[in-house]
Amino acid sequence: MRLRAHIPFSGLALLAGLAACDTAGQGGEDVTRFAPEYDGVQTRLLDSDIVNFHVVMRGARTTGDVDQYAACAAAQYALIRGYGFARHLRTNVAKEGGVWRGDAVYTISAALPRGIKTLDAEVVAANCAEQGIPMV
Repeated sequence: MRLRAHIPFSGLALLAGLAACDTAGQGGEDVTRFAPEYDGVQTRLLDSDIVNFHVVMRGARTTGDVDQYAACAAAQYALIRGYGFARHLRTNVAKEGGVWRGDAVYTISAALPRGIKTLDAEVVAANCAEQGIPMV
């Protein structure tokens, strides 16, 4: 006795569509993965609790990747100085010839600062380490 699986017509169309998707990427389309190059951080203390970070990277997808690199540097810097928090003030990002440059300013503090763009330095630094983003 032979058993037959019953697949309705709509199910066959779905299977055919999935098969087409499986081979779509093999037709010469290149699939790239995010592989940034972090080219360094320079820090400059502007005041006792205000720090300027200049970051340089290649392979960023958006300005958000540059922002994240600067946030990682700020979090580690705060921890090195014995502080637990940082607050983002501003970041300017420029891209030229595949090189992304970020110019970010953060305040650092022992207590949670007021504002909406605050960072818990330990949490951010741990996340950066997990993602392989270098810090100060």
